[in-house]
Amino acid sequence: MRRVAKPRARRIVGLTGLALAVAATTPALADSCMPADAAPQDAPALRLTQHGFETRGRKLAILRTAHAEPVDWRVVDAAGTVIAVGTSEVFGANPTSADALHRIDLSALDMAGEGFRIEACGTTSRAFTISDRPFDQLSVDSLTYFYHNRLGTPIEAAHVQGEAWVRDAGFPHSTPTCFHGTDEAGNVWPGCDYRLDVTGGWADAGDYGKYVVNGGIAVWTLQNFVERLNSQPDPVAAMWADGRAPMPENGNGVSDILDEARWQLEFMLAMQVPDGARLSVPLGRQDGREPLQLSEIDAAGLVHHKVHERAWLPVPILPADAQEERFLLPPSTAASLNLAASAAQAARLWREIDPDFAARCLDAARRAYSAARAYPEIYAYNNFGGGGAYGDFRLDDEFAWAATELFVTTGETAYLTAVQGDAAAPAEAPVLQVRGATIAWPAVDLLPALTLLTAETVEDDALLAAARQQIIDTADRYLADRAMEGYAFPFSPDQYVWGSNGNLANRGIVLAMAHTLTGEADYRNAVIDAIDYLLGRNALDQSYVSGYGERAMRHPHHRFWGAGADPEYPPAPPGAVSGGPNATNMSDPVATEMHGQCAPQACWADDYRAYALNEVAINWNAPLFWIAAYLDTTHSND
Repeated sequence: MRRVAKPRARRIVGLTGLALAVAATTPALADSCMPADAAPQDAPALRLTQHGFETRGRKLAILRTAHAEPVDWRVVDAAGTVIAVGTSEVFGANPTSADALHRIDLSALDMAGEGFRIEACGTTSRAFTISDRPFDQLSVDSLTYFYHNRLGTPIEAAHVQGEAWVRDAGFPHSTPTCFHGTDEAGNVWPGCDYRLDVTGGWADAGDYGKYVVNGGIAVWTLQNFVERLNSQPDPVAAMWADGRAPMPENGNGVSDILDEARWQLEFMLAMQVPDGARLSVPLGRQDGREPLQLSEIDAAGLVHHKVHERAWLPVPILPADAQEERFLLPPSTAASLNLAASAAQAARLWREIDPDFAARCLDAARRAYSAARAYPEIYAYNNFGGGGAYGDFRLDDEFAWAATELFVTTGETAYLTAVQGDAAAPAEAPVLQVRGATIAWPAVDLLPALTLLTAETVEDDALLAAARQQIIDTADRYLADRAMEGYAFPFSPDQYVWGSNGNLANRGIVLAMAHTLTGEADYRNAVIDAIDYLLGRNALDQSYVSGYGERAMRHPHHRFWGAGADPEYPPAPPGAVSGGPNATNMSDPVATEMHGQCAPQACWADDYRAYALNEVAINWNAPLFWIAAYLDTTHSND
């Protein structure tokens, strides 16, 4: 059993005129308690957020040392005056990072300012700041990420952080037809007799493909935060009413968050198969190693899975320079349910703002859901070049999610019955049990509960009680994970997969909801722990958010933010989050060389070639925005 020594912290107050008294009572620090290999030469042994702490919030730092006993530490201000002292908490060996650690709790230090440093074991931390709203600008920049990745429109200097990110429109008149011919697995697709105008939407990730399943969860995440704000007191809700982000729609009287989500949702609506269309699709689970058996169906209401080229575009390349033909890839049940869920959610959010758009969203959601029920097993396979597969062979969670959104929007009992009937849960707890530990595009088990608890129109007490228990139980599992992780963030060792940082941010959403439901501060503290990890309190002393921190990510796998490949291209703008450490699917050239050579938390590189480690994506930036904006708005409401 690990021996844990509890920390002792003391803030020194009334420093003016008492320098001699402070000096007399401040303990002497050990010259060194650091093993020779305790920290890389280019990184301090003391790890903490590289962005800043909240004045009244949790403040935690990590000391990399194998010292067996607690050590003394102190905080000095910019003038070198000691303002806080204490002793560390010994954690010990940490398997995910292959080092040994102590924790230093600075939470009692509640004075705003700049230039503070921690001293311990003969080492000194980077300077850090304390302010009332450290996540204010991060929430704006992480939302502006989506404008940067808009297709079909030029990106203008007035709406971004500088001239470096200005570019011409990519794919300004996008009217593809269905994929036809032979795919990479040898399947022959007959195509279709129509084209769809799918201009707009967001570039999904490092490529310029547009994917409905990733778009669905990203749109839902942004809209969910709006729905959360709508249930808050007016001063909080007004913080994102309109005009906060520098977007083209600024000043139109609509929340900037809704405006941005609508840009993608309009694209998703355009991906719906028109009435009367017949398409050839694979029905039922098939062995992807054998040629697919295609069946011709009436596909009206289903949704095309994605749109992209036949082959991957080179890196780097401007979207305006990508002239290869693009195609609609076959519809899928998952894409149809993603549209049904996010469009039904949008219908209630836009009902009073733009009734015509709300009606269009609800009609599309109904048709997509009905089509998915008619064809519940049209799966996406990894047989097309030029874009990600986004295949998902477990769709009961998507069915429950879509039915929940339609029920909350319409109040129709048929959708409630579907939620209860699809649930693998007892009758007294009619909510789908969670099998995925973390929210991600193929694992949306938790979204129905989050929707039920956020919406203000649900009156089914049993449904709400089950949803509440589901969220609290899951959040408690995350707190247990945090207790076992030396760097003290709510993650488990098996979660270092492709997009681990996005998964961690999604855990923050669940923890935030638990805080909302219970008022227990430790849930909110865990959200701070998650964002502090993303901003530098980790094994690599790495801020994974571009533009934030001394060691901030600069060179993601991205075709326009391609400075790592060609200095004529820009680096990532402020507010983009890297996919993060990946010790599971190490398939790119950089990760392949690291395989077996890195602890899970250290399997990462700031390299544009490292698409399995350092890609960016809409479904990862959406929860980053959510938790940054949550921390900002809840702190302001203290």
